[in-house]
Amino acid sequence: MSSRRLPKVLLLLLLVVCALTAIAPPAGRKNWALEVVPGLLLVAYMAVTYRKRPLSDLVYGGTFVHMLVLIYGGFYTYAETPLGHWAKATFHLARNHYDRIGHLALGLFPALFVREVLLDRTPLKRGGWLSFLVFSVVFAVGAFWELIEWWTTLVVAGDVGTAFLGSQGDVWDAQWDMFLVGVGAVLSLVFASAMHDRSMLARDTMSPPSADPATSPGT
Repeated sequence: MSSRRLPKVLLLLLLVVCALTAIAPPAGRKNWALEVVPGLLLVAYMAVTYRKRPLSDLVYGGTFVHMLVLIYGGFYTYAETPLGHWAKATFHLARNHYDRIGHLALGLFPALFVREVLLDRTPLKRGGWLSFLVFSVVFAVGAFWELIEWWTTLVVAGDVGTAFLGSQGDVWDAQWDMFLVGVGAVLSLVFASAMHDRSMLARDTMSPPSADPATSPGT
């Protein structure tokens, strides 16, 4: 599949998944929106800037997988996901740990997006400073998300606010969440940077979307 088609296919699939899961989620539409809409805002940005500044296939694919993680958590709430309950029963865990997966993903996939933006739009070169700044941005986003959870819980009272917070009685939940965001960013930088560079090179060797003869004016 060409680089120009993949983002469109993934966007279509994502919209279908969103439509199906937003109809009657067990956790309620308000919780679904709280969990999913922030990710959809990033997707909307990618869609708007696609023709002018297309991203690599790896970033589009990673964002799609990240959205599936968010949608699954928003559909059930992170504390009540069947996958988390299965892991809890199978491995004799004290809680449903799906929210840990969600925060690991918050570091793992956005790190590639931040890395690509910094390489494309700043004078930064590959190396230690790039990795440090990518980690710093992603970790800051993870920390800010904890503030959003706190603010939302203060504003949205009752079961929805508690479900969105997802602490399950763990007094160190916020610290664990931020730690796992950092772990996800490090894993992405260490193990996916080379793959990301190849994906960016493949993007750069293709003609831009606006040069596609099928979409050019007068054809």
